[in-house]
Amino acid sequence: MAERARPAGATDDVDAVTRAVLTASRLLVAVSARSLAAAEDRVTLPQFRMLVVLSTHGAVNLVTAADLLGVNPSTAMRMIDRLIAADLVSRGVNPANRRETVLQLTPDGQRIVEDVTARRRDEIAAIVARMIPGQREALVDALTAFAEAGGEPAAPGRGQDLYPLGWVDPTVSSA
Repeated sequence: MAERARPAGATDDVDAVTRAVLTASRLLVAVSARSLAAAEDRVTLPQFRMLVVLSTHGAVNLVTAADLLGVNPSTAMRMIDRLIAADLVSRGVNPANRRETVLQLTPDGQRIVEDVTARRRDEIAAIVARMIPGQREALVDALTAFAEAGGEPAAPGRGQDLYPLGWVDPTVSSA
């Protein structure tokens, strides 16, 4: 990864950057919680995380879904059973291996992911709009570098398929 040039007088204080990121993360967690609030009567935060995994990776088996969430397969199975009962996830036979079952979102499950993500995107856009253009440009550079350092793929822009922001380990393959 290429090292970025720093402006004259810029500080390289890891503690100051860490404090700033922690402060920003509190705001992002609050935005995330508010965006999920409208769907709370249907899903919990952990269940929403599962919906995000299935939305992002498509049909996967239980072990892959558990790995992507960083939970035990038994925990993932209990979550999946509840989501199937709520008609947000379906279970089917893998056409490539008929002995394996795969999990995928139902249209209602996909709609929840899209609605929550759209609410989150709108609230973040309103916050960003209150910043001056130079700050927005600097934020794009800083957050892009931060995401790259953490191995997180970029989210597509408005009008593209909504990438449900976060909760997915991009280093784990769904293959």
